[in-house]
Amino acid sequence: MTDTVTNWAGNITYRAKELQRPHSLDALRALVGASAKVRVLGSGHSFNEIAEPGPQGVLVSIADLPPVTDVDTAARTVRVSGGVRYAELARAVHSRGLALPNMASLPHISVAGSVATGTHGSGVLNGSLASTVREVELIVADGSTERIARGDDRFEGAVTSLGALGVVTALTLDLEPAYEVEQHLFTELPLDGLDFGTFETIMASAYSVSLFTDWRAPGFRQVWRKRRTDRPLPDFPWAATATEKLHPVPGMPAVNCTEQFGVPGPWHERLPHFRAEFVPSSGAELQSEYLLSRPHALDALHALDAISATLAPVLQTCEVRTVAADPQWLSPAYGRDTVALHFTWIEDTRAVLPVVRQLEEALNPFEARPHWGKVFTTPATVLRERYPRLGDFRALTRTLDPAGKFTNAFLRDVLEG
Repeated sequence: MTDTVTNWAGNITYRAKELQRPHSLDALRALVGASAKVRVLGSGHSFNEIAEPGPQGVLVSIADLPPVTDVDTAARTVRVSGGVRYAELARAVHSRGLALPNMASLPHISVAGSVATGTHGSGVLNGSLASTVREVELIVADGSTERIARGDDRFEGAVTSLGALGVVTALTLDLEPAYEVEQHLFTELPLDGLDFGTFETIMASAYSVSLFTDWRAPGFRQVWRKRRTDRPLPDFPWAATATEKLHPVPGMPAVNCTEQFGVPGPWHERLPHFRAEFVPSSGAELQSEYLLSRPHALDALHALDAISATLAPVLQTCEVRTVAADPQWLSPAYGRDTVALHFTWIEDTRAVLPVVRQLEEALNPFEARPHWGKVFTTPATVLRERYPRLGDFRALTRTLDPAGKFTNAFLRDVLEG
């Protein structure tokens, strides 16, 4: 490539022989059919080499394809092109009186990339972003288009697919009537004395709940409760009401965050933590995330507290969320109601990686699954144990991509070890 292309965080520089930005589906089909190796670059918010095509491969951006957001108000669905970002999708859907059930904390990420890596929002009854998908359209290895819809035997493998099956050009998503949300923030929730029943009550006390800590002291510095205004909001006696606007990372300006202090607003302006009109930071951070069965939540949090002196020096913030179980074969929430432990690290790979290894060791007893787009060192042998349908997914990749056109070193490590 003549231009240097990196991910958003800048910790990955892609080694592809070329970067292609096709402007039409026909051009994309021709490019895929003629190329030996292809990987797709979404919005670049992955922190590992999942998008790396290798020095002989083609890195493809679909951001220049014509954007599509076709809303069917009668069916309550939207067909959205893969390069569209959630903020754009949300505005189009909301203008038709409809809504997505959930959004991730950052609205600037692409729809296809988010779904492919198992990205999620928060809420004990809310599934990952992939859980709303009802059909996937992708260009497969020979350049043809394949449509895989809910009810197809391949469907649960084709949604959270890590880009291993083809280039996702469109997704059809389920919608619901639009709703409003308000945020209520609290400070200083102690970990000591917190039992599992209370933890469950706290996490179910609003439509979406996030806990934040820097692990410099036991407990959580912030609690973010996002209440749908059409649902009750129980009292919250466990922590003090925040008296000023907050940012999840201590010391960062709260102006970048969505409206707080219980001010109601459209779902898409409250469910994310960060406002769509603010460009995300330059990426001066690394991220990891581990998802485990929710009954293990308190034990896992105490395991983190036990290594807090290791975590804190390289940690900006840790977020604790919940995700409902889903049936996607490679979803980190596959088959189990989940607690997600998200870590925003400082921008120092050499300092962070040894801590990630210690963190993974502490979480090993709980069979934690790493987020596919974050920094992790979990070996393939362990991943195979934690994803019972991984063998079925490998068989699906061999069917749709027999020559391994969309496979890279990252996927070979994950799928074959």
